[in-house]
Amino acid sequence: MVGRIRLWSAYVLLLYVTMHLLNHAVGLVSLRALEETRTWFMYLWENPVGHVALYGAVLIHFSLAMWSVFRRRALRLSSWEWTQLALGASIVPMAAAHVTGTRIATDYFGIHDGYPWVLASLTAGTWMGVARQFGLVIVVWIHACIGLHFAWRLRPWYRDWLPTLYAVALLVPAAGIGGAGVALRDFAYLAAERPDFLANLFEKLNAPDAAHVAQIYRIADTLAGTSLVLLLASFAGRPLRDLWQRRAGVVQLTYGEGQVVSLPAGHSVLEMSRIGGVPHASVCGGRGRCSTCRVRVGGPDRALLPPASEEEQKVLDRVGAPENVRLACQLHPPPGRYRMTPLLPALAGPVEAYRRQPQAHGGERYVAILFADIRGFTSISEGRLPYDVVFLLNRYFRATGHAIESAGGRLDKFIGDGVMAIFGLTADPERACKQALEAARRMTLALDDLNEALSGDLDQPLRIGIGLHAGPTIVGEMGYERATQLTAIGDTVNTASRLETLTKEFGVQLVVSEELLERAGVLLPDAARHEVAIRGRQGRMAVRAVTRADVLTTLSS
Repeated sequence: MVGRIRLWSAYVLLLYVTMHLLNHAVGLVSLRALEETRTWFMYLWENPVGHVALYGAVLIHFSLAMWSVFRRRALRLSSWEWTQLALGASIVPMAAAHVTGTRIATDYFGIHDGYPWVLASLTAGTWMGVARQFGLVIVVWIHACIGLHFAWRLRPWYRDWLPTLYAVALLVPAAGIGGAGVALRDFAYLAAERPDFLANLFEKLNAPDAAHVAQIYRIADTLAGTSLVLLLASFAGRPLRDLWQRRAGVVQLTYGEGQVVSLPAGHSVLEMSRIGGVPHASVCGGRGRCSTCRVRVGGPDRALLPPASEEEQKVLDRVGAPENVRLACQLHPPPGRYRMTPLLPALAGPVEAYRRQPQAHGGERYVAILFADIRGFTSISEGRLPYDVVFLLNRYFRATGHAIESAGGRLDKFIGDGVMAIFGLTADPERACKQALEAARRMTLALDDLNEALSGDLDQPLRIGIGLHAGPTIVGEMGYERATQLTAIGDTVNTASRLETLTKEFGVQLVVSEELLERAGVLLPDAARHEVAIRGRQGRMAVRAVTRADVLTTLSS
């Protein structure tokens, strides 16, 4: 909730800054247009509602920023977090003179605020004042863009809108700086052409005298100094807080490779990982949005862990996490001993933040497995150029892959000239078995079409063997680093692969287990029945040998 409030306060401030820069951009037209457009800008913000929204957003965002620094247990931040923190810390000192010279000077010294006053002050001032004013725009805008990028980049729509947002992020500040620069140039030209121009203008605007100007600068210095003191206090208070919380006890985390981290209670698991030097993924920077920091929790004191908050549970439900998986950035374990296993590689990116299948963390599920392989492909590829072999395989993979996916299956992998597919990741066992049979039928028809299309290039048509079996398997995401995918392992997979090899022995296109047929509710009385021995299994298995899989016409509906 704190993060959301801080984000919404940032939206209000960004709206104000964007409108202010667009007002500046009108300076590319003329000074008169610049001031006239400001009337509409002030109409929206110079009222009780606008004041409450703007000043409330300033106080909330600044206060919560200091709180976020104070509550951090570890300052091992990523480069983008340090950049955003440094830019945010410099905003108040850079903006203090501008705020006191406009808002405070208007309210307490009776100055007629507006672009003439600002431009005249910059013209009469030093180049440092001009640099600070224009630099403030760049600092604020970059700080805001970094925050928005890491708040939005996990949203499904963000990638599609990124080019447009990038263009806006470049054009808005460029137009604002350009308009203000042109207006300042024109003002400086008038001041140079008419020596009394600035003096007359300052008199008309009720400009403050030297004493009041000094007072305005003292107020600006006080604002800048106060913000610096608060920032330093938020950093200095952290060790005092840690010292106080040591009284609560010690948390001991043991990681997969035997590394142990022991710290006082109060830290999150992600913070303890960072302090202990344990590599840990965290795309969103520990804000509980991306889920990449999730860990599997074990250990003797696991029962002591507090339940997940409503916000954490939403993220866990989104990725289909089981009960023993938590977000490391949101989990603050009480004193005790726990075993933590990070579930994603430390270099995981935004793509890994979402899981399309709820079985990603591992579990047992009844699925149907399909294996297919091209018969005699070695002889077919002999004498062909590598380009021709790659072209032929890609056409075959495209045809079979489309047949599998259109039947409701999931392509698991291509192995040489073979294919493995899984059915039932999101369907019940009966439906999964029907989908597997339908995929075999569609693959046969797709191969016929492919042979016809390549009849002029092939000496003999392509032939395939298909093995189908169904049963309980272990399903989960397996692999290392980027080479990770959702797959299935177990006896069912090995059996389906063995049935595919039996198509050579029986001289047929499809060998399917009777268990799968019974689950699908399909009878194949005309197909030869065999009792086969499968390596690694006790007893013999009943299978049906089907000459051509396109006889399974009853499953097309």
